[in-house]
Amino acid sequence: MTETSDILIVGGGLNGPALALALAQSGRSVTVVDALPEPVRKNAAFDGRAYALALASVRLLRAIGIWERVEEHAQPMLEIKVSDGRAGEGPSPFFLHFDHAEIEEGPMGHMLEDRYLRRAFLEAMDETPGITQITDSVTAQEVTDHGVDLALASGKTLAGRLLVGCDGRASGTAARAGIRRTGWGYGQTALVASVEHELPHHGVAHQFFMPPGPLAILPLPGNVSSIVWSESEETAAAFMALGDAEFLQVLRPRFGDFLGEIRLKGKRFAYPLGLTIANSFISDRLALVGDAAHGMHPIAGQGLNAGLRDVGALVQVVTEAARRGEDFAAPDVLARYQQWRRFDTTTLAMVTDVTNRLFSNDNPILRLGRDLGMGALGALPGLRRGFIREAAGLTGELPDLMKG
Repeated sequence: MTETSDILIVGGGLNGPALALALAQSGRSVTVVDALPEPVRKNAAFDGRAYALALASVRLLRAIGIWERVEEHAQPMLEIKVSDGRAGEGPSPFFLHFDHAEIEEGPMGHMLEDRYLRRAFLEAMDETPGITQITDSVTAQEVTDHGVDLALASGKTLAGRLLVGCDGRASGTAARAGIRRTGWGYGQTALVASVEHELPHHGVAHQFFMPPGPLAILPLPGNVSSIVWSESEETAAAFMALGDAEFLQVLRPRFGDFLGEIRLKGKRFAYPLGLTIANSFISDRLALVGDAAHGMHPIAGQGLNAGLRDVGALVQVVTEAARRGEDFAAPDVLARYQQWRRFDTTTLAMVTDVTNRLFSNDNPILRLGRDLGMGALGALPGLRRGFIREAAGLTGELPDLMKG
């Protein structure tokens, strides 16, 4: 049996549902395929990450009806402090301080845990006409004269005019289309956990660069912060094997005492870190979105934000093409999407790569140079304001869904 939709989306994580909702609200019929059952994806322990959602991303989530479902669980980011140093020694005297009061639009963004965002997406898709969700694995894909067919492990076939891969860094959609990837590992692992602390964080996010990798301390509602702690693979594996009490003992010298006493809240997670970029974001009747197109280091917290920009751009390209009577999956139409997004995401990936390499070492000459650079940047209001607007996702050619 063959089921037909305008657009087939492989991957039901975060970018896939965001794309499905935006497309359905613009009048397209959409089928979302994910190998994991919905109860697994809704489980609060499925993914321990929290996301720094830039202001532009919040606007998109508001536009597709998600933000009202999660806003009560979100923490505004009012300031960002960036410093350099070593564990147990504290930060150097040179640091960067970004304050949302320097721009007119409000908070630079919000912190939101995966467990709230993922559930909101799944519930919204259940309630939205025009979206079909299927739990199954894709075994093959084929471009036909009229569109693209997907063969599923269950024996079912899906037909659509456009196929979108939202299936992560190891995208099977990209691989089946013959799209190669460029990338490398960093020899680092991100340790992710939530930490309760004695003192309030006042909406301040901290990025502390240490020789093995950065430690991000990101504010969540209440006296709670999410940590994203990058360490070498070997050290991270050793730390993950520790009990909670021993883990806190190695975390405290790095975390510092500026928030008082700390204790773990919930499970710990570990994610290997690397860079991967698809050599093309499009193929015949196919587009890649999010990590399927570009996976980068979390050092700038821009991974999901870049994916949501992909979503906004693809929806706009498809919608405008349909209004003009074009085939929205035609090569020249999809080329507009690639032209819009490829340079931006490749540049962002390279910036995160260079930043990680520059700061994740203990070379005294580099340390001096980067500390003086941060001090100089912090003393230039115009340049500092530009960085704040960049962090808020307000620079570059924004899709309409991100303009508010």
